[in-house]
Amino acid sequence: MRPRPDESRYKIDSTMEIAGLLPTSLIDYPGKVSCVVFLTGCNLRCPYCHNPELALGQMPQRLSIKGLEKFLLSRRGLLDAVVISGGEPTLNPCLADLCLLIKQMGFSVKLDTNGTRPKVIEHLLEAKLVDYLAMDIKTAPETYKPYLCPQDLNQKLRESIFLVMSRAPDYEFRTTCIEPFINHSVIRQIGELVRGARSYFLQQARTGVCLDSSFFQPTGPGRALDNLQIKALGQILNKYVKTCHLR
Repeated sequence: MRPRPDESRYKIDSTMEIAGLLPTSLIDYPGKVSCVVFLTGCNLRCPYCHNPELALGQMPQRLSIKGLEKFLLSRRGLLDAVVISGGEPTLNPCLADLCLLIKQMGFSVKLDTNGTRPKVIEHLLEAKLVDYLAMDIKTAPETYKPYLCPQDLNQKLRESIFLVMSRAPDYEFRTTCIEPFINHSVIRQIGELVRGARSYFLQQARTGVCLDSSFFQPTGPGRALDNLQIKALGQILNKYVKTCHLR
């Protein structure tokens, strides 16, 4: 049994709230049994986002930091890791403290991020607070504006890609395959950016509840790619990365 953490070693805002908790997952952290902690708020507005409440800063569930600690203590020996997801976790000012708390309880930490805040990612990696980093690449970095965000994120996304590939202990990149954001040309552009990457996942879209309810409608602009189309994208990416998986 892992020892109880020395609470004097970490300092976290006691008013911090967790927006959601998935108690057990066998798929979110490769090779480990994990739980998933969701933080609220996002700086992107992807119309196909399947967590619209979190993207808009809402709290589908409310769990205090003490409640999370109690839950994790009860799962010692049953869980290997904690996945921190969102929303976009790097927006939360308590993220580093949360990672430290989890690490000191003996769990590995995986962070899901959109890569728009490279300085936060750099700090977490320098402090060795993240064991696995999963970065979403939505489309070619230069076209995030204006479709996903009003700001130009090109340079920040490129910085994050470099940080992940050069400093993360373990990592993956991943893309949800949706037109008009993803096609063969865009995948080639992304492939050039991540050339030599260890692991890349191409994901099918969820077309149920999403941020923009009209996006996947027959008259809407969005279309989820099918398995054959995603497989063809994977064949392109395989020329650039070490392993490409379909999800």
